[in-house]
Amino acid sequence: MYFILLPIFFPILAGLFLLIHYRTPLSGEKKNAGRKSLLLLTGCFLVITAVFVVIALFCEGEGFILFYLTKDLPIYFRIDNVGRLFSALAVIVIPCAGFFSFEYMKHEEREGRYYGFYLLVFGVLNALCFSGNLITFYLFFELLTMSSMPLVLHSGSKEAVMAGLKYLFYSLCGAYAALFGIYFLYRNCDSLTFTVDGALRASAITEHGTFLLAVAFIMLLGFGVKAGMFPMHAWLPTAHPVAPAPASAVLSALIVKAGVLAVIRVLGMFGRDFLKGTWVQTAWLCLTLITVFMGSLLAYREPVLKKRLAYSTVSQLSYILFGLAVMDETAFVGSFLHILAHGFIKAALFLCAGAIIYKTGKTRVEEMRGIGKEMPVTMWCFTIASLGLIGIPPTGGFLSKWYLALGSLNSGIPVFDVLGPVILLVSALLTAGYLLPLSIHGFFPGAAYDYGSLRKREPCKLMTVPISILTALSVLVGIFPHLIIAVIHMAAAGR
Repeated sequence: MYFILLPIFFPILAGLFLLIHYRTPLSGEKKNAGRKSLLLLTGCFLVITAVFVVIALFCEGEGFILFYLTKDLPIYFRIDNVGRLFSALAVIVIPCAGFFSFEYMKHEEREGRYYGFYLLVFGVLNALCFSGNLITFYLFFELLTMSSMPLVLHSGSKEAVMAGLKYLFYSLCGAYAALFGIYFLYRNCDSLTFTVDGALRASAITEHGTFLLAVAFIMLLGFGVKAGMFPMHAWLPTAHPVAPAPASAVLSALIVKAGVLAVIRVLGMFGRDFLKGTWVQTAWLCLTLITVFMGSLLAYREPVLKKRLAYSTVSQLSYILFGLAVMDETAFVGSFLHILAHGFIKAALFLCAGAIIYKTGKTRVEEMRGIGKEMPVTMWCFTIASLGLIGIPPTGGFLSKWYLALGSLNSGIPVFDVLGPVILLVSALLTAGYLLPLSIHGFFPGAAYDYGSLRKREPCKLMTVPISILTALSVLVGIFPHLIIAVIHMAAAGR
C-alpha cells in the first residue's frame, strides 16, 4: 500500500518545485520559452498524478501508517468507497480546469506561483480522500485552506487580498470549532479511525450523551463553513469573483466539498443512530433548507455572473447536506449523486463564465445579450449544464434531486419530510430563473439588437474541450447511473 502515497506526495513535491523554480516572474525574450517549459511541466505533472490516482482507486488493502504524531495518533491512509467517489471527481475536474488555465492565465503574472499552488491543492485533496482517520483528515483539511488561499488572492488586488483573508478567517474559525469536537471524540472513542456505525463508547453515550450531541452540532457547523452552510457562507460569494475562473471551478466543484466529506466522516464517527431524531438533526435540517432557499434567492438577484454562480454553489451544496441530514439511505444516495453531478456542472459553468470573461471582458449578466451568437459552443455547454443544475432529465442533476426528494418523503420526519421536497422544488424554479435567461438572451437577443456588431469570439480548444468534457459527464451521470450507482450505494452504506 506504499502506492497510496504517490498521488498525495508527487503533486505536492511537484508544486513545491514549480514554486521554487519559477519564483521570479520571467520577462523579455525568456518569457515565452519559460512559459512553454512551465506549461509542459505542469501538464506532465497533472497527467502523471491523474494516472497515480486512477491506479490507487483500484488498490485494495488494510491501509498504511506513515508515522505517529503520538503513540496512539497515527497519520493513517486508507482507501474506501467514500474516498473513491470524491477522488474520482477530483481526478477529472482538476486536469480539465488545469488545461483550461493554460490559455486563460496567459496574460496573468506569476503563473509559476499559480500552477505550483494548483498542484499542491491536487495533492492535498487526494490526501483528504485517502485519509483513514480523523487526525489525518484534519491535518490535510487545514493544509487545504493554506494551499488554496493563494489561488483566491492570485491577482494581488485589494479586493483579492481581502477576499483571501476572509476565506482564511472563516475557514480557520470553522476548523477550530471542529478541532474542539475532535478533542472530545478522542476521549470518548476507542479509535479515531473512520467508521460508519459510530465510534463512541456505549458508556460515554450513557454518561455524556447530551454533551456529545452539542459537540456533534459544533463539529457539523465547523466543517459546514467550508461547505458554505448558513450562517457562515459569506466567504464564498466574496472569493469567487476575484479568483481566476479555473480556480473558481476547482473551488466550487471540489474544495467546498471537502466540507461535505468532513461532515460525512463526522456522521460516521458519531453514528447515525446516535444523531437521528435528536435536536441536532432538527437544527441541521433547518440550516440546510434555509441555505438552499437563501442561496437560490440571492443568486436570482445577483447581476455579476461569477458571483451569481457562487451563490448558486451555496444553495446546491446544501442540497447535499440536506440529504445527509435526513439520514435516510435513499437520501444518502441522492447526496452522493449530487456530489458528482454538481461537481461536473459547476466546474463547466465556471469555465464557461471564464471563457466569456476572457474573450469579451464582460462580467455582468445584462452585458451578455447576443453572446450565444458569438460563442455558440460555450453557450450551448452553459445551457446544458444549467439544465442539469435545475434538475431537468436526463441530466445527473435530475437523478440526484429525485433521490433526495424520495429520501425525504420516505424518512417520516414530521414537517421536514414534505417541507424538504417543497424547498428543493422552489429552489429549482429560482435556479431556472437565474440561469436560463442568460441562454435565452444569449441566443435570441431580440429584434432591437445590433446584429452587425456580432463577431466570432469562440475560444481555442484548450478552453472548449475541457468545458465540453465536463458538460458531457454531467449528462452521462444521469443517462448511465447504473455504472456508478453500486459504488454510491456502498459508499452511502459505509462499505
